[in-house]
Amino acid sequence: QVQLAESGGALVQPGGSLRLSCVGSGFTLDTFAIGWFRQAPGKEREFVAAVSWNGGSTNYTDAVKGRFTISRDNAKSTVYLQMNSLKPEDTAVYYCAAHRIPLSANFAPAFFGSWGQGTQVTVSS
Repeated sequence: QVQLAESGGALVQPGGSLRLSCVGSGFTLDTFAIGWFRQAPGKEREFVAAVSWNGGSTNYTDAVKGRFTISRDNAKSTVYLQMNSLKPEDTAVYYCAAHRIPLSANFAPAFFGSWGQGTQVTVSS
């Protein structure tokens, strides 16, 4: 059974940094792309970033390009989201999700499922 667990969310001031972690279990995480998504209050869940199964390809939504970096350590079954220069509009619950198809690098959001429980990121002074 695919399980994903996010951690690392916190309250941080604007301009600050956080690193989120997504640990996978119950499946071979190193053969699946992993995506990060977020959902702010009153808004729909949106794509943030994704990384291919081997880390060789990444994709970001325009709002976080140059500020966020997604990476993975397959030996630790973990995917990270380094978030720098945080803004109040980054406030949301952040989720990771595994791609539905092994070894695929198609980052269309519809291909991601098996969601974690989420971790809260709040950017406020």
